[in-house]
Amino acid sequence: MTRSKKARSCELTRQTKETNVKLSLNLDGVGESRINLSDEFFKHMLDTLAKHASFDLVINASGDIAHHLIEDVAITFGKGLRDALGDDPIDRVATSVVPMDEALVLVSVDLIDRPYVKVEVPDLMFEHFLRSFAMESRATIHSQVIRGQDNHHIIEATFKALGLSLKKATRRSDLLMSTKSKVEWKRKG
Repeated sequence: MTRSKKARSCELTRQTKETNVKLSLNLDGVGESRINLSDEFFKHMLDTLAKHASFDLVINASGDIAHHLIEDVAITFGKGLRDALGDDPIDRVATSVVPMDEALVLVSVDLIDRPYVKVEVPDLMFEHFLRSFAMESRATIHSQVIRGQDNHHIIEATFKALGLSLKKATRRSDLLMSTKSKVEWKRKG
């Protein structure tokens, strides 16, 4: 069976009293990113994730405080991922283990429409990012620090492993990877 190769991309804006986030996402990209926000380490993590996922990602974001900015970027990115995926079958589940110097981190994802998060990240803001991203993308995400001492290395290895897992999980598939078949919603009225 040959499936259409429709674009798996989206552009969206999320604007609140606290933040303004504009996102462009192409799941079938080459890992190029242009991230414009005030937090340089967060920018570096988003660049890292995009590179390892092979997503083309553009984010322009501003906000009143770091907490709101990180949360709203995560929500926008999660919704963008869900919108870009559409309804075509994907591999759905993937696990990656990434070393970075003394750190070794495992990340598993399931893009199943059942959000759940159990992550080990040595920074509450990045834990919050992963939780908000998972809830809006409706993904299950687990991470485990197998070893590591340097928080920078642990966080960066987590974002690399998440990117690699998303790259694998978002691959197009000829099979619907579910025993439930396709879920269909019906609305009254």
